[in-house]
Amino acid sequence: MNFNHISVLLDECIENLNIKPNGVYVDATLGGAGHSLEIVKRLNEDGLLIGFDQDINAIKVASEKLKNYEQKIKLIHSNFVNLKSELDKIGIHKIDGILIDLGVSSHQLDEKERGFSYMQDATLDMRMDIRNPITAKDIVNSYSEEELEKIIRIYGEENWSKRIAKFIVQERQKKQINTTGELVDIIKMAIPKKARIDGPHPAKRTFQALRIEVNNELDIIDKVIVDSANMLNKGGRICIITFHSLEDRIVKNTYKNLEKSCICPKEFPVCQCNQAQVLKIITKKPIIPSQEEITQNPRSRSAKLRVAEKV
Repeated sequence: MNFNHISVLLDECIENLNIKPNGVYVDATLGGAGHSLEIVKRLNEDGLLIGFDQDINAIKVASEKLKNYEQKIKLIHSNFVNLKSELDKIGIHKIDGILIDLGVSSHQLDEKERGFSYMQDATLDMRMDIRNPITAKDIVNSYSEEELEKIIRIYGEENWSKRIAKFIVQERQKKQINTTGELVDIIKMAIPKKARIDGPHPAKRTFQALRIEVNNELDIIDKVIVDSANMLNKGGRICIITFHSLEDRIVKNTYKNLEKSCICPKEFPVCQCNQAQVLKIITKKPIIPSQEEITQNPRSRSAKLRVAEKV
């Protein structure tokens, strides 16, 4: 199985996790297991790495890549939104660190039949977990024009969302839209040529929006941060890599909320919320890849790493 995934901000993640040799660590998004390998190398016989991924291919690849450390690892085929319940099942109630890489793995982008890429013609799919019953093809062919416009505008931050949604609906009335290539052609028709000059690929934002909708990516980020923070031992770190502004905003705001010791309205003379500070933000500004890393791995260009610590 070809799973060529270059781990983004690898050294920065390992440094900021502050790995204890006998600690319990979670890689919530295994991918190609590059981050996991560097974590498990730093654990002694009492340490444990727990890896999550909703993509069964990632679980298979990680099993092979980490086979020399199998006594120190547990791999779980599940979405990280199930972090707490899955860890409860195996008797883990406290952890010393967690890494969450919110990017799509290079394997998923490059594997034509997964239907993630606007550069390769394939069936519209975009499911990170093939057990998910909803595909991008379902959304493109069944959502109303208003629903399509909304997700393309919000999740894709696409200025031409209204025209793209209109063109999709017009074309699907002629025949069902089945492939990535067909969708790319529709998007190109919707966006005027003059608006495409020197910009990203015209389909990039729409494909991003569909991927987020198919996999319910944004709605689960704050939950996993809260669950992770509550499970961290004092001094434990949470490291999250984001790849677009919507994700980054959620991470930043959730960290800020968990750093507050009171959320009562300012006019209250005495605190009534009884909220205690949970996290301390370590990265006041996000860590970004070096120019050298971007040159070696252009997909890292938009990555941002934010780190917080349990108080």
